[in-house]
Amino acid sequence: MPDLGPSPLLGYIANPLDRAGDRRSDGSLAARDADAGAYLIGGELVVLRRASEPEALFGLAQARALAPVRDSVFLGLADGAPRYGLAIDQAAAETLKSQSDYLVIDLRSIAIQGLVAPEHVAALAEAKAMLTWHTRHHFCPNCGTPTLVSEAGWRRDCPSCKAQHFPRTDPVVIMLAIDGDRCLLGRQRRFGAGMWSCLAGFVEPGETIEQAVRRETLEEAGIPCGTVKYFASQPWPFPMSLMIGCHAVALATEIKVDHGELEDARWFPRDEAAAMLSRRHSAGLTTPPPFAIAHHIIRAWVEGDVAA
Repeated sequence: MPDLGPSPLLGYIANPLDRAGDRRSDGSLAARDADAGAYLIGGELVVLRRASEPEALFGLAQARALAPVRDSVFLGLADGAPRYGLAIDQAAAETLKSQSDYLVIDLRSIAIQGLVAPEHVAALAEAKAMLTWHTRHHFCPNCGTPTLVSEAGWRRDCPSCKAQHFPRTDPVVIMLAIDGDRCLLGRQRRFGAGMWSCLAGFVEPGETIEQAVRRETLEEAGIPCGTVKYFASQPWPFPMSLMIGCHAVALATEIKVDHGELEDARWFPRDEAAAMLSRRHSAGLTTPPPFAIAHHIIRAWVEGDVAA
């Protein structure tokens, strides 16, 4: 099997925070505000402080002084000190971008470039997902009344119809269909030049993970699958999904691409997939970068860790 060297870290998973669900409503968090840290997010942008290496964590008072805070959520405890995610308007983040003290950049770029430590990337992912949820729930989906924040940002309550609204995660299956020493990869039009990846799609109501894997692979590429094996999962804060990685055994090999979903799909032999993973493909073809679970799903198969 190809030797691809040490396995890289999967992105957004190294979150060391104690979520401390029992502290969200006990009123004691404010007493630790002097020790609290905060991540500052403006829409799709994250505000970092420039230093010898970019710093993601601000003091709570320092973060609040940079721009008006639209929403706030308690993320958890780090050695007993609270950590918060603070949402500011994207326009305010753009203004900070023009100041030399700050680096304002999107979360994908932070992860790809390794700008901050993995534990901060994971906490930023939690913050971004939660603050996106708040942005979409300022009004009650049930009756349209403005909602009130509760449980330190983990619930919004409607004062009119009394509905309680909780954050949700959207499950997405992402899978590699296998035919012996070949794997099935697809391209979407939005991908960068030469990049191919696993197929993926949302789990629909009433489906199991296995059923969703088989349905999506059949719908997008016309490939029926049999055995489905779970591999790993990854929080994906774009906007608030959980990627559920799987390998699936193909039962047929004739590809019929749904061009509404994919630009193209094709079978790749193991050695070609290995070259794509290591960025050594003769035609410049690549797979997603190591922070994405697709990279790890493909790599596990290339290295022989998956029974076909």
